[in-house]
Amino acid sequence: MQRYAIGIEFCGTQYRGWQTQQAGVVTVQETIEKVLSRIANEPIILHGAGRTDAGVHATNMVAHFDTEAIRPEQGWIRGTNSQLPKDISIQWIKCMDENFHARFKATARRYRYVVYNAPTRPALLYKQVTHLYQKLDVPKMIVAAAKFEGTHNFETFRAAACQSNQPIRHVKHCRLFEHGRYLVLDIQADGFLHHMVRNIMGCLLEIGQGMYEIDHIDTMFAAEDRTAAGITAPPDGLYFIQSYYPDEFDLPQLPLGPQWLNLPE
Repeated sequence: MQRYAIGIEFCGTQYRGWQTQQAGVVTVQETIEKVLSRIANEPIILHGAGRTDAGVHATNMVAHFDTEAIRPEQGWIRGTNSQLPKDISIQWIKCMDENFHARFKATARRYRYVVYNAPTRPALLYKQVTHLYQKLDVPKMIVAAAKFEGTHNFETFRAAACQSNQPIRHVKHCRLFEHGRYLVLDIQADGFLHHMVRNIMGCLLEIGQGMYEIDHIDTMFAAEDRTAAGITAPPDGLYFIQSYYPDEFDLPQLPLGPQWLNLPE
């Protein structure tokens, strides 16, 4: 058996998230598995670095699979991409040893959430960003974002249906920056809970609209109750952009995504 790591880019608009679900539910994982199984002429199971919600996108979702099929690396890429829907693409593939695991060897994961803040909605970025027409207090939001850094109990900021057995996470950075009409949240942590990034972004947007003061975040943390927080931001603006691994695996490093997502801080 040979183990391969792959990097996947996808637009999640038409999918019910990454993870395979019950029959009849279209997901990114299942869609890729079906194509890889045809290429390999045997059943293929993908193991992803993380999970994404329905409608959420990815620019470099790392996954791995095992196979007895022998193909050149470019053969895997070209063959798979020729059969995948146009909104999913394999960006790279690399032979790995059995010590590599896309999920369990990942030391951190990183997301970006993109808001397009303008009086009128964009057409070309439909379902690629979250549009907000209200004027936001961005300096206040930038200060508020930093309060999520460090080790915290994120019980208040996870979905009621979250299946994780504990809510403690360490956030290495949580930075908000503005670039023209784009407002981008860049967050990296050792792991994420269900809806965690979208709930953090929802909280920041409410602070930016003057609904809460910055210190209200402390009250939310202390409550350890989802009902203490506000809205869950839409999935449209959320991107899984990177997972991190020990240097020994030497995985390809790609840009964070298209120009409007790969904005400098």
